[in-house]
Amino acid sequence: MPEDRYVFTAEWYDPNAALQRRYQLLYYPKDGSVEMYDIKNHRVFLRRTKYDALRKEDFYVGNRINVFSRQLHLVDYGDQYTARKVGSRKEKTLALIKPDAVPKMGSIIEAIIVSGFTITKAKMVLLSRAEAMDFYSEHQSKSFFHDLITFMTSGPIVAMEVIGDDAVSSWRKLLGPTNCSVARSESPESIRARFGTDGTKNAAHGSDSITSAARELEFFFPSSGGRGPKNTAKFSQSTCCIIKPHAVLEGLTGKIISHILDAGFDISALQMFTMEKANAEEFYEVYKGVVAEYTEMVVELCFGPCLAMEIQATDASTSFRKFCGPADPEIARHLRPRTLRAQFGKNKVKNAVHCTDLPEDAVLEVQYFFKILDG
Repeated sequence: MPEDRYVFTAEWYDPNAALQRRYQLLYYPKDGSVEMYDIKNHRVFLRRTKYDALRKEDFYVGNRINVFSRQLHLVDYGDQYTARKVGSRKEKTLALIKPDAVPKMGSIIEAIIVSGFTITKAKMVLLSRAEAMDFYSEHQSKSFFHDLITFMTSGPIVAMEVIGDDAVSSWRKLLGPTNCSVARSESPESIRARFGTDGTKNAAHGSDSITSAARELEFFFPSSGGRGPKNTAKFSQSTCCIIKPHAVLEGLTGKIISHILDAGFDISALQMFTMEKANAEEFYEVYKGVVAEYTEMVVELCFGPCLAMEIQATDASTSFRKFCGPADPEIARHLRPRTLRAQFGKNKVKNAVHCTDLPEDAVLEVQYFFKILDG
């Protein structure tokens, strides 16, 4: 009997040659090994090699995975077997945290992750009236339209692309009934029962069909090179925090956000990024030749998606750096056990979060993500 394997077409942007390279990527779930074949040049690019960083669940069309510091985008199934085994039930949908529930976004993100969804894109935005009317155009003739638009433009929202088995219906089931009082009696564990107030201020939104999901995701995360609604960064009295890829992949995003909010910090901007090596080197340039772990830090930041945040507070960079704790989680656990790195870090490189070290660098680091990378 032939060995089980999954085959994908993967793309990688080669920054040196300014070319999009295409590979056939093979993954063997039995031993977690990968193999790559250069499609254009008809040659083996990577011989079959065990690669423990990848899991079976990482392999689906649309995902970005990291193989030996190369960010690969899985663009298609390589054969019918893979499409049948992996692709049959995987769907994308829009999960939107409404203004009333943004203070509880950590708990909502945690519920999304615990329910088996993968968050592949995320961005905090403040909709203009025109954008909100465009997004909800199908409700234009309804009596609640004016109140809905006023509410949806009243404060920041968090838009997310989530992927999972039967994601459209699964996410709507997790949301619960539109009216929160109905949700509390019929589905008490649902998002709207736990975090909503009424029929409009009902915590979150979910696409009602695969067609709607495609349209709504395109609105917030345009694939055609458009901008979509702009981020909410303020670039003043703030500091930068990055939830590192290892923590994102370990499903810690919601817990970390909850800890930050519960400690009284304000998250004024948030966005998920997948870093190229050149960007990571540029961002960490101040540590080059200063910190022994510089090269490993760069590799970690490119390892998968990270979540960048602008944090606001009184004396933001100093108070937030203190809240993150010492760079080495072992030291943090001894000296400051309640800090983020003490609770969620593993070692000096995989220490859960990056935070700005010097107050004079705080706005520059926020600008790097929310002006340069999201420019």
